[in-house]
Amino acid sequence: MIKTDILIIGAGPTGLFAVFEAGLLQLKCHLIDALPQAGGQCSEIYPKKPIYDIPGFPEVLAGDLVDNLMEQIKAFQPGFTLGERAETIEKQEDGSFIVTTNKGTKHHAPIVAIAGGLGSFEPRKPLLENLSKFEDNGVAYMIKDPEVYRNKKVVIAGGGDSALDWSIFLADVAAEVTLVHRRNEFRGALDSVEKVQQLKNAGKINLITPAEIVGLKGGDTLTAVEIKKTGEEENIVLEVDNFIALFGLSPKLGPIADWGLEIEKNAIKVNNALDYQTNIPGIYAIGDVNTYPGKLKLILCGFHEATLMCQSAYQKIYPDKKYVMKYTTVGGVSGFDGTKKEAPKAVVKAIE
Repeated sequence: MIKTDILIIGAGPTGLFAVFEAGLLQLKCHLIDALPQAGGQCSEIYPKKPIYDIPGFPEVLAGDLVDNLMEQIKAFQPGFTLGERAETIEKQEDGSFIVTTNKGTKHHAPIVAIAGGLGSFEPRKPLLENLSKFEDNGVAYMIKDPEVYRNKKVVIAGGGDSALDWSIFLADVAAEVTLVHRRNEFRGALDSVEKVQQLKNAGKINLITPAEIVGLKGGDTLTAVEIKKTGEEENIVLEVDNFIALFGLSPKLGPIADWGLEIEKNAIKVNNALDYQTNIPGIYAIGDVNTYPGKLKLILCGFHEATLMCQSAYQKIYPDKKYVMKYTTVGGVSGFDGTKKEAPKAVVKAIE
C-alpha cells in the first residue's frame, strides 16, 4: 500500500503545483492520474497550445508549462500512479482514507485533494451525417501538434477560447485559416476576439459568422466543407485540407461522483470561504473540478486554491503544531533530498 501525506487525484497543472506548496510545508504527496503521463489536458490534448494568463509568462506553451512544473517539484520527490483511475474511497476509523484504483492499487493518506480538472472527457461533436468517415482523415476535435497544419487550408468551427486562440496561432502556420461560428458574438476573451478581428482585417483569417458547417465532402479524405450562412439561400462550399471542430469537452466526474460528495452541475461543491474543503472533512477539491460562487475555471485560480488547501491540510495533519510561514525568498526552497535553492532574504510571517 502506498502511504503519503496528501493524495492528489489528478496530475494536471493544479495538482502538480499543489505538490510544490505541500513541499514547502514538508508534506509528502502522491498523485493518481488515469492518463499515462503527468500534465492532464495540457499534455494529452493541447501540448502546443499557447497559454497567455500565467503570471510572469506573456506566452507559454501548455506542454512547456507542465515541464516547468515538473522541474519545480522535482526536489519534493512526489510519487505517481499513472495510467490508473481512482475508483473507490474508504474512510478509516482515524479519519484517514484508502483510495483504490481500477487496477487495484491502494493508497493511504490523511488528506485527499481532488484536482481532476474536467474529469474524464470526450469532445463535443457536430451533428454531421458522414462525420465519422473523415475522423483522422481531415476531421479533428483537438490540436496536439500545430505543425500538422503547416501550409494547409484549415477550417475551425467554434466560438470559445480554444477556437479563437488556435485561429490566431495557425494564422502564421497554415496556408489559409477560416473561422466559422454560429453567432456574431464570441464566448472567448475580449483580447482574443480583437486579435481575430485584426487578423481578419489584415487578410490573414477568413471569418464567417453567423454560420455553421452543414456538410463534409471528399473520398477517402476530406476535401471540402459546406457552410450555411444565416440569411443566405445558397450554401458556401469551401475547399479545405482540415476541419477542426472546437466545441469544447463533455466532462464526466467518473467514479468520484459516487463518493458521497456534494455535486452541482457536474462539479464538486467546496467551501471557498475557508480552504476548498468538500462536505467530507479531509477531502478537498481544487481547480476546474470544483465549484463555488464566483468560480473561474483558470489555471491561475487552481494554483491559488492549491496553496490554501495545503495550508489547511497541514493544520489537519499537525493540529498541535504552529507553522511559521516563510516567503520562498527567505533562504530558498529545501527539498526532501537535501537539495536547496538559495534566494535573497525577505520578510517572515508567522501563522499563529
